[in-house]
Amino acid sequence: MTTSTADSTTSTTTLTDVGLLILRIGLGASTVYAGLRKAFDFSTTTGFMEAGGWQPPTLSALMVTVAETLGGIGLLLGVLTPLAACAVVAAMVDAWAVNVSAAAVWYDPFNAPFLIALGATTLLFTGAGALSLDARIFGRTVWSARLAIGVLIIAIAAAVLTWLLLNGTNPIHFSSPTT
Repeated sequence: MTTSTADSTTSTTTLTDVGLLILRIGLGASTVYAGLRKAFDFSTTTGFMEAGGWQPPTLSALMVTVAETLGGIGLLLGVLTPLAACAVVAAMVDAWAVNVSAAAVWYDPFNAPFLIALGATTLLFTGAGALSLDARIFGRTVWSARLAIGVLIIAIAAAVLTWLLLNGTNPIHFSSPTT
């Protein structure tokens, strides 16, 4: 028994869209959750930022809270996916740096922020798929490669600049830092 090319292409496209929806739900929900936890206990978030050397801590806490919450909502719904992915990648690169700055970089490099940033980067290049608001509102299931690369560069630059300007330390250590 054989199947026609048209049938397998349609089936693959539909399964790809379902896969992208599942990826968006996982990434979006976990990122929204992280952002809302920070929002509902903002004084603890600000204290954490201050203890980590972020100055000013309130601005730092607000930036990560907004990036995670709005970026997560954007990924969850698949709306303005490049902007949502940019916010999530930038926030997660800094969250990754916070996690690895306490030890040698290879101690725990593949933590949750790393995986969320990787997933958001994937959505940046694949688009949100047909089961998204991008498809419904803008008629787009994917954005151009030039836009994806540009937005990824912006996200990484935003993360690095945010870290340097608001934290001022080098998070990458090749041996455990001494206190």
